[in-house]
Amino acid sequence: MLGVSTIMGHEKCESYLAFICETALAEPFRAFLYFLGLAYCFVGLSAITARFFRSMENIVKHKRVVVEIDPVTHAEIIRHDKVWNYTIADISLLAFGTSFPQISLATIDAIQNIGNLYAGGLGPGTLVGSAAFDLFPIHAVCVLVPKVGELKKIADLGVWLVELFWSFWAYIWLYIILEVWTPNVVTLCEALLTVMQYGLLLIHAYAQDKRWPYISLPLARSHRPEDWVPEEADSSGLDYEEFSEITYDREENKDVVDIFFIHSKNETGPLYQRVPPTDNAAATIDNATETMFDYIHFLRLWKQQFVDAVVLESKNSKKLDNIYLRAARICWHLLLLPWRLLFAFVPPCHVAHGWISFICSLLFISGIAYIVTKLTDMISCVTGINPYVIAFTALASGTSWPDLVASKIAAERQTTADSAIANITCSNSVNIYVGIGVPWLIDTAYNFVAYRQPLRIQNASGLSFSLLVFFITSVGCITVLVIRRLVFGAELGGPRLWAWITCGCLMLLWIIFVVLSSLGVSGVI
Repeated sequence: MLGVSTIMGHEKCESYLAFICETALAEPFRAFLYFLGLAYCFVGLSAITARFFRSMENIVKHKRVVVEIDPVTHAEIIRHDKVWNYTIADISLLAFGTSFPQISLATIDAIQNIGNLYAGGLGPGTLVGSAAFDLFPIHAVCVLVPKVGELKKIADLGVWLVELFWSFWAYIWLYIILEVWTPNVVTLCEALLTVMQYGLLLIHAYAQDKRWPYISLPLARSHRPEDWVPEEADSSGLDYEEFSEITYDREENKDVVDIFFIHSKNETGPLYQRVPPTDNAAATIDNATETMFDYIHFLRLWKQQFVDAVVLESKNSKKLDNIYLRAARICWHLLLLPWRLLFAFVPPCHVAHGWISFICSLLFISGIAYIVTKLTDMISCVTGINPYVIAFTALASGTSWPDLVASKIAAERQTTADSAIANITCSNSVNIYVGIGVPWLIDTAYNFVAYRQPLRIQNASGLSFSLLVFFITSVGCITVLVIRRLVFGAELGGPRLWAWITCGCLMLLWIIFVVLSSLGVSGVI
C-alpha cells in the first residue's frame, strides 16, 4: 500500500510502493527500479492489445439475420446485415478501446483527488502528451507499414475531415476552458458539455458516412471494403500472438449454424452441422447436445490458451540458427511469460461474438493503468521531476502503445488507410471528451454537491502553453499528409525513401513538442 509522503522537492522520499524497506534503498536505485517497472507495465499493455484487437474484430464482423418477404413472389429472402457501422466502429470500439489506458489513468487520478479543490495534473498531462504521440510517432510508423511501392489512402475523405475537425476542436475547447471561459477553473457545466460532445462526434461522423443532406460534406467516397477487416487479409500471414482460439466466421456457408458462442476454424464437421429435427423432442435433444459440444470445445480452447502461453513457438527460419538470436528469443519469451499467463484468463475471442473478451481486456488495461499511476507517483517523489513532464513523456508514450499497435495492425490488414488514421484522430477526440471530461465531471459534481465550489486546475498556464505548441506542430503534421496526398496520391506507403523522410519529419515535430512542453510546464519558458 502506498504510504503518505510529507517530504517533497529534493529531500528524501519516504513513500513506498509495496514494502517499507524500499525507503532504505538509494534513491537513484529506487528510481531505476520504478522506471523498470513502468517499462514492464508498458510491455503488458502491448501484449493485451493484440487480444483486445482480435475481440474487437469479432464484434465488428458480427452480422444479424434479416428475413424479408418478396412482394412479387412472396418468398422469404434471408439477408445477413452488419450490426456495426464501419465509421462508428472506428470511433467507438477502436478509438475508445485503444485510448482506455489513458482514460483509466485519468479517471483513477481523479478518484484519488476527489474532495480536493484542485484537479490532479497527471491525467490531463498524459492525455495532451498522448495526443502528440498519436499524431506524430504513430503516423510516422504507419507511413512505413505498407510494402515497398504500395500505397494506401483514405477512402472516405469526408469522414476523415469530420473526425479531424472534432479532434482539433477538442483541444481548442480545452484551451477555452483553461484560459477564456473560466480561467484556471472547471465548472460542472463545462465538464458536462465536454462529455456530451463525444455524442455529437458520433452523430456527425455517422451522418457523414450515410451522406445525410444539409449535414454531410459533398465529397465522393472511393472504393472501400464492406467488411471492417477484409476476408482476403485473413490469410496474409501476419504474425500476431498465436492464440489457438483465433478463427474466422464465413457467413457465405449457409449450411452451417451461426453458433453464438464459438465458431469452428474450417466450419465443417458434425459439431457445427445443423441436423433437421424430426419432432420437438428430437429438436430439444439436438439443441442440448449441440450446446454441450459448444461448451466442451470452448473449454478446450480456453485450456489451450494457457498451453500456448507457456510453450515457445517453433519457427522455421534460417535466422534462428544463430545461437544468439535463439537465446534472445527465449529471453523475450520468459519476459512475456507472466503477462501471457495472466492474459490467458481472458476468455476466447469468439465467446459472445467477442464482447466478453473485449470487456475483460479493458479490465486488465485498467488494472495496469492503476499500477502505472502508482509508479509515476513514486518516480516523481524520488526524482523530484515535475509530474507533468513525466506525463508528457513516459506516460504518454507508454499508455499510447495500444494506439500504436492497433493503428499498425489496421494499416497492415486493411486495404485503405481509413481505420489506421481514424484511430489516431478519433483517439485524440476521445482523450478530451471522455478521458478528461469524465474525470472532471466526477470531481466537479462532487465539489458542487459537497462544497459548492468549482474545480481548480494546477499549473493551468503550463497546460495551456502545451496546447499552443500542440496546435502549431499538428498543423505541420497535417501539412505533411496533404503534401503526400497531392504528390503520391496516398497518405501511407509509397517510395521507401520518401516514406522514411516523412517518418523523420513527423518524429522531429514530436521531439519539438515534448521539449517545449516540458520546458513550459517546468516554468523555464
